[in-house]
Amino acid sequence: MFNPSVNDVRNFFFDTYAKGVANEVLTNLEKIAYSVILEHPEYRKVLSNREKYLQTNWLPESGETNPFLHMSMHMSILEQLTINQPFGICDLYNKLCVKLSDEHEAQHQVMDCLAEMIWQAQYNNMQPDANIYLTCLKNKIN
Repeated sequence: MFNPSVNDVRNFFFDTYAKGVANEVLTNLEKIAYSVILEHPEYRKVLSNREKYLQTNWLPESGETNPFLHMSMHMSILEQLTINQPFGICDLYNKLCVKLSDEHEAQHQVMDCLAEMIWQAQYNNMQPDANIYLTCLKNKIN
């Protein structure tokens, strides 16, 4: 099973960004990551400075967004969409894209629901419940 550490994930994004900027050949996974990076120019400063940001902690209670977590969630959503898991997410995502007329913003709305499902699971000490996720998405469409 694939279980990367925090540093593994961060180094993956640092390396992917460096390869993308240098126009080097990217793996399929790196192509997905680089497309996410290109959608977030605000993170290029971070991705250009591994030494400064490899060990940085972003505190949500201070209103900070962890760019690596954010980009990883985008990648998770894109993977979910390729396999339609949880079942029905593709239809809900497409409806959200139509409603918002913006795929990137739709992904951010999906991300809110994904985060809610994860938070609920952690808070209740349970496995993530796809019904919470899908219900949240349905509510965003209506």
